[in-house]
Amino acid sequence: MHFEVLGDIMDVKVIAVGRRIREPGRLRKRYGEARWRKMKGSAMIRLSSGRVGLAELHWYEAHGVGMKELKRKRWLE
Repeated sequence: MHFEVLGDIMDVKVIAVGRRIREPGRLRKRYGEARWRKMKGSAMIRLSSGRVGLAELHWYEAHGVGMKELKRKRWLE
């Protein structure tokens, strides 16, 4: 299900860096060579169904590449 982030992502933390990421080869192949980090944070989101709420989000990020593969993990409300 697709969603839209409403506002800023808060409480951003690094979950994994480098070899601790499960699929670094896939990320390098798809988006390019970089120092990849797996991140997590929380934000208000709106689902395509119209539901709005606070959710925990996970994504991959690298300098010069930006935020990739943003996904909702769970609702926080």
